[in-house]
Amino acid sequence: MPFQDKSVIITGAGKGIGRATALLLAERGARVIAISRTRADLDSLTGITGIVADLSDPQAARAAIAQAGTCDFLVNCAGTNVLESLLDMTDTGYDSVMGINLQAALICAQAFARARIAAGGGGAIVNVTSIAGHRGFADHICYAASKSGLEGATRVMAQELGTHGIRAVAIAPTVTMTELAAAAWSDPAKRDAMMARHPLGRFAEAEDVARSIALLLSNDAAMITGAVLPLDGGFLAV
Repeated sequence: MPFQDKSVIITGAGKGIGRATALLLAERGARVIAISRTRADLDSLTGITGIVADLSDPQAARAAIAQAGTCDFLVNCAGTNVLESLLDMTDTGYDSVMGINLQAALICAQAFARARIAAGGGGAIVNVTSIAGHRGFADHICYAASKSGLEGATRVMAQELGTHGIRAVAIAPTVTMTELAAAAWSDPAKRDAMMARHPLGRFAEAEDVARSIALLLSNDAAMITGAVLPLDGGFLAV
């Protein structure tokens, strides 16, 4: 039970990577506070405290972290995508993606860090980004911008929060088999060409990402801060 007596806030915990992370950390002893827009998703997380919040609303995001209380860890998993090219990009699509993927993550990190500092410091933040911030994928213009921005912000967080004993790291998964990814990679021609570029010969599962997040939160990663960990099956290496 490596997370016994530890508490963690996980945004986007109703589905995908966030859900897998919530279940894994609870299994390993953590007290998990799960934030999601959908009450039914939270109700299905047995033994986990749920908070319903639309993180695209800055005030709702701040209120959700306040309701969660002072915790040891924050995992920013909440994310969305609107498949648009640069030429087809809309204001609505941009605002939706940047509002959840970047602005909400920064607001949650700010509120979490302020509470940690008031409690004496320590703890860690893991921001879930994407290899889309490292390679150009068609129709991912706003998504790539949001994830690249969050990686840059992670480095700033590490610099500013390190003196308070708070670590900040990012994890950049490859295509992960969630509902969001299924919509983006459903075309076999697109999917198969991408799969061929992975030396391990597969995409990630949500549980793969959850286990790596647990590693980054653990004492085994005590000297890791300001880093971006690609969880990509070797994609970026070839």
